[in-house]
Amino acid sequence: MAQEDKTLTCRDCGKTFVFTIGEQEFYQSRGLQHEPTRCPDCREAKRRYGRYGPRTMYKVTCAECGCETEVPFEPREGRPVYCSDCYSKIKEQQQA
Repeated sequence: MAQEDKTLTCRDCGKTFVFTIGEQEFYQSRGLQHEPTRCPDCREAKRRYGRYGPRTMYKVTCAECGCETEVPFEPREGRPVYCSDCYSKIKEQQQA
């Protein structure tokens, strides 16, 4: 049975989107049996915000380099908070 692009309707926003042959093949290769019910934008939003809505971000100053950054957790007093670059460097040093 030859596959072809399918036009589907998003259950969240109601817009139509194309479920391409390539996407169908990807779904089959992963053993997924159901077609997507959300458009790519709504799927991304669901991944990013999940069940509980957007994450609360907290502005902090990196304890290593002093730059301003945001983290998805409320910092505790007395514990250092790092920007992603400094955190990666520190993590790398610990593993070496």
